[in-house]
Amino acid sequence: MKLADSLDSIQQIVNEIKNNHQTIALVPTMGNLHQGHLALIDEATQQADTVIVSIFVNPLQFNNSDDLASYPRTLDDDLEKLRQKNVNAVFLPHEDMIYPDGMDNHTTIEVPVISDILCGQNRPGHFRGVATIVNKLFNLIRPDTAVFGRKDFQQLAIIRKMVEDLALNITIIGIPTVREQSGLAMSSRNIRLTHEEKSIAACMYKTMLETKQKIISGEKDFRALEKMAIAKLKALNFKPDYFEIREREKLKRATAEDKKLVIFSASYLGQPRLIDNISFDI
Repeated sequence: MKLADSLDSIQQIVNEIKNNHQTIALVPTMGNLHQGHLALIDEATQQADTVIVSIFVNPLQFNNSDDLASYPRTLDDDLEKLRQKNVNAVFLPHEDMIYPDGMDNHTTIEVPVISDILCGQNRPGHFRGVATIVNKLFNLIRPDTAVFGRKDFQQLAIIRKMVEDLALNITIIGIPTVREQSGLAMSSRNIRLTHEEKSIAACMYKTMLETKQKIISGEKDFRALEKMAIAKLKALNFKPDYFEIREREKLKRATAEDKKLVIFSASYLGQPRLIDNISFDI
């Protein structure tokens, strides 16, 4: 497994792969790898001749300095997991390599409309940071395919729109959310939950499932269902950011006529902010 911690080294690795007429699948991560990330790598292995994983805690997508400082960093463990998965190369850029003139003097990419709802509404600038770093990784690594998790459904939609709008010749693949036995979506932030909080955390997923079942059973007052779900989460000591039912294609607020739906939820439980979603047809 090759390690690249400079622009020259990653470009050399990519050039060698391209010169050998091999395809590349990229898995962008911020490290602290768990089973969800490993599932992305398994999919990437099926999609291309070579797999490159990037590990970079991107400061541009954090609008809370405490959240950035407390984000788990477990590089040694991450590299061992990647070796066991036979990843071909790992890109480990530093902040000054990605933003040589500082973040305030760096060109950014903003995907309109869908970046300003849901997580974008409560985390201004977050998706600008995501789109900017993902596009830069695409330019440096020139992947044929990039693999992301559907747990970050809004992020996946934004990246797909960026790729389409900028005519990037990259196939974007989203894989299903990997969950713990309780139903809690796997996340690097779960490590910050206390034992008691972790036992409660799966209730967010269960609340989404209950809402889904009500919709499938014929309930059409989506705003009332959202309010009921928020009240339930608050009673369980969550601090909800949002609980919203949206249509799947454009992520607009769903109406009774929509048949392809996604339920989105984001809540604080203690210190961590947890996000999740479920997608279904009626």
